[in-house]
Amino acid sequence: MALNNQCLQHLIFRRETVDSYDGYPYNLAAVKDLYRLDFHSKVTYFMGENGSGKSALLEAIAVAYGVNPNGGTRNFHTRKSHSPLADHIRLAKGLKPRAGFFLRAEIFFNLATEIGHVDKDEGVPKNYKFLRWVTSLHEQSHGESFTTLLTHRFGAKGLYILDEPESALSPQRQLPALFRIHDLINEGSQFVIATHSPILSAYPDSTIYQCSAHGIETVS
Repeated sequence: MALNNQCLQHLIFRRETVDSYDGYPYNLAAVKDLYRLDFHSKVTYFMGENGSGKSALLEAIAVAYGVNPNGGTRNFHTRKSHSPLADHIRLAKGLKPRAGFFLRAEIFFNLATEIGHVDKDEGVPKNYKFLRWVTSLHEQSHGESFTTLLTHRFGAKGLYILDEPESALSPQRQLPALFRIHDLINEGSQFVIATHSPILSAYPDSTIYQCSAHGIETVS
């Protein structure tokens, strides 16, 4: 995929708009040293220890793109919320994706509940019609529900932002998930993933950003 065909091309942190770096999330080393990040046309990974800032950055990217920080699509919001870091981020966008989704593993249960409520209402949003022909997400295990989402909701030419998806997947399930990600990439999709998993981060054609106490840097 050519660079100008990406959904996301790069991120600029507008440092001049931040009043102070003393409080969260601006006091994170990964944010203090942030100027610009380039997104890989296929997969961009954020890795690091808990509290290093990878999830804060991922949420800010999603919110700056127009997705609710609780997860879901641009047209499906569970509740109003706000990421202050997103106010200082400018995204360079390419092609508009046909589909998109922000997954936050730690509140996927809440998102599944809201999706279930919508499914019982008068109409189901276009992006959630797959729920009419799959088992309720709450009638599946955490890993099964994520696999359902990955298989039946994620499609070609999409932008998918995933925050620690491995929390729902055993090592045995992570490899098929990586295969599915590969298939979607071949269909023109782009992924931005925060993860601890050496399996999910093994995709060879990607960029890995390491967040640590020393800041943020590209690693192999």
